[in-house]
Amino acid sequence: MTEELYFIKTNPNIAKINLYNRLCREEENILTFLQPKGVASLEAIKEKVKDSVEELSKEELSQIFSWFNKAYHSDHEEIKTQLFINGIDLFYEIPSVHHTENYLQILSTYEKLFQQNMNYIVDSKNFSEFLIYGIFVMEIINKKYGNENILSDYLKQDYQALYSSAENYPNLKNFDQKNSADLQRYFNDLYDLTRFYKGSIIQL
Repeated sequence: MTEELYFIKTNPNIAKINLYNRLCREEENILTFLQPKGVASLEAIKEKVKDSVEELSKEELSQIFSWFNKAYHSDHEEIKTQLFINGIDLFYEIPSVHHTENYLQILSTYEKLFQQNMNYIVDSKNFSEFLIYGIFVMEIINKKYGNENILSDYLKQDYQALYSSAENYPNLKNFDQKNSADLQRYFNDLYDLTRFYKGSIIQL
């Protein structure tokens, strides 16, 4: 689980029961993913999960992902199901390295432009505004390929400042037609999946 980019919603109340109990039951299994500090790392993770799974660092959550990935490596859907049962909802993913790099490139430009640090865990309102910016960037890029985006047209009237910023995106020539269409779909999907969500979004 290293090449993809994962988008996660959490349920801390479920995690503090199910994930905590699983960590306690399967200590020996997860310890192999927590080297070199082993037991100390596990105890720190358990304490954080008891309070809120959202307190886990990016590295700690990645270690939990690796643990579940190893346990259910032959069935990607089962990995998602087991994570969900334990309070971690992997609701979307960008599957290829190339698309992930392009997505992160747009994110980096957004952060610099708006002087906003979008940490690995981000408020849903801030995440939504970034997605709208990404939708606009991809719509502008895709126009030259003759592709329209109804969602972009719908959002434009309420987010004129974001659209104006997107028009000045510095690297518009770096996206080919296939890549641009895929990225447009990712931004649209993510917006649809999070537009009414009020919690935090984790990008891993």
